[in-house]
Amino acid sequence: MAEAPLLEVIALHKSFGALEVLKGIDLQVAARELVFVIGPSGSGKSTLLRCCNRLEEPTSGSVRVDGTDICAPDVDLNRVRQKIGFVFQSFNLYPHMNALGNVTLALRKVQGLSRADAEAKGRAALARVGLSEKAPAYPNELSGGQQQRVAIARALALEPSIVLFDEPTSALDPELVGGVLQVMRELRESGMTMVVVSHELSFARAAADRVVFMDHGRIVEEGPPDKIFAAADNARVREFVATISGHR
Repeated sequence: MAEAPLLEVIALHKSFGALEVLKGIDLQVAARELVFVIGPSGSGKSTLLRCCNRLEEPTSGSVRVDGTDICAPDVDLNRVRQKIGFVFQSFNLYPHMNALGNVTLALRKVQGLSRADAEAKGRAALARVGLSEKAPAYPNELSGGQQQRVAIARALALEPSIVLFDEPTSALDPELVGGVLQVMRELRESGMTMVVVSHELSFARAAADRVVFMDHGRIVEEGPPDKIFAAADNARVREFVATISGHR
């Protein structure tokens, strides 16, 4: 029997007032799969990610993570969110806490770990992203790329089943992007399940198992990177890829 998908999005709709942003999304992500979501601005990519851990409330449809319907009225959202790491575009670190403090906050407040246990887990997470020596540094003492790696460590410390990345490199200077992508590449190699919204098409080509193209709130086409980037069936996908590739 085939393994059940780790993430399953079913008939997902999301409206903000009269504006329908997601128009019936169906998406399955298998364990250990890296799925890249691309498409023009305003196509609903970030809204889709935010619905997958209920940072945004879906208007209708359902999202299942590891077999749990996270839209069910009786769901323990705090417990579910520990399984769903989320990395934001803008880092969202607390400026008054050092790197270790940012990483351990949820371990202590949400998981109830002792300070010593939380710090041991936090240091291990910082080591995973290559920042062991930056544990005492505050966000204003770190580059943007280092701050984003701390944010990734914060997500990893909770030992999630899946990590969602919402344009993780778009706020970074170009020379800082490589360090973040390297961490993501290592996560991929370690078997982490990941859904990434990003315009880093060369990374998608090299690392993704599957690329999903969204436009106007719908999934227009999906397939392996070679297909989407070199031989997409849909003219809109081919046009988008050509435009983005031309800017790089």
